[in-house]
Amino acid sequence: MKHKTLFIVALVALLLAFVVGTLLYTIQKEDQSVQLAEANSAALVRMHSPTLGKLDAPVVIVEFLDPACETCRDFYPLVKEMMAANPGRIRLVLRYAPFHNGSDKVVAVLEAARKQGKFWPALEALLATQADWAPHHTPQVDLVWAHLDGLGMNLEQLRADMMTPEVASLIAQDLDDAKTLNVTKTPEFFVNGKPMPRFGYEQLKALVDEALNSTRG
Repeated sequence: MKHKTLFIVALVALLLAFVVGTLLYTIQKEDQSVQLAEANSAALVRMHSPTLGKLDAPVVIVEFLDPACETCRDFYPLVKEMMAANPGRIRLVLRYAPFHNGSDKVVAVLEAARKQGKFWPALEALLATQADWAPHHTPQVDLVWAHLDGLGMNLEQLRADMMTPEVASLIAQDLDDAKTLNVTKTPEFFVNGKPMPRFGYEQLKALVDEALNSTRG
């Protein structure tokens, strides 16, 4: 009986040590992510970054996005809901992280659409039809045109603009910034410069709510 008790005590101690160790490791990783974001704050937002919302909004959500990413598609309306629930208080800044093979060409299409003042309608149209032009997680730029046809754009001009060195340079800059900030998956969010401690909608909402509360007068 004594040996059994000692065994149980030892097992509990090991489990406790594991839990504590895991918690400390998680906290350390979160601290490292925050320090990395603070040290590289200039890489969070660039002058070319598409933005939605008031420029002086007290809460800024920076999202690294891949248009072929299903989770990006699912999160987009959730972020829009947060913005609608807090009018004028949240600004969304998009950065590109086209990690899927071929996504860079779709990003180029979006940038070309921006030249015609149609960035957000084009983005929403492509996210809504993602399954059609990115079957099996494989973006095919030739399939996107049908989904942009009703937006009132000059598609011939769009095809020319997406091939410009300016667009290629912009995408390269965003990818460099993603690397600097250790962004390895999409979507990746930063709220007022803070990275999410763990991925998930509740975690994002908690970070946004915290920022909203801290900026209320």
